[in-house]
Amino acid sequence: MKAKSKTKKNKDLSLREIKIQGIKKILIQQKIALLSEAGVALNALPDETLFPELGDQASAEIDRNFMLRLRGRERQLLKKIDEAIEKIESGTYGTCESCGEEISIQRLEARPVTTMCIDCKTEQEEEEKLR
Repeated sequence: MKAKSKTKKNKDLSLREIKIQGIKKILIQQKIALLSEAGVALNALPDETLFPELGDQASAEIDRNFMLRLRGRERQLLKKIDEAIEKIESGTYGTCESCGEEISIQRLEARPVTTMCIDCKTEQEEEEKLR
């Protein structure tokens, strides 16, 4: 009688691949949380109301613009999260877009949406300081 071998899904996965799948779960949770918060925030966004006092009008406009800027940043983060999830699914996640080297798992865990290894990112930031 031939014995059937049970193979676990994770048996053939490397430790790196297992950690990347964990990162994917975290990214999905972040996305859900951001979308939920965005819905609540949009409902709470102050209307463009005309106030009798010019100071009150200016203050309301500043608050509204600040909230819209925050939403813009969250939109950018959502885009990066979606891109990271797509890369995980296509098998290209964790490769530096600048040098093509593998990004360390520690860096990916600390900054899941990163697209550059620490050396390339440091170099990019140094170049930005010089501008």
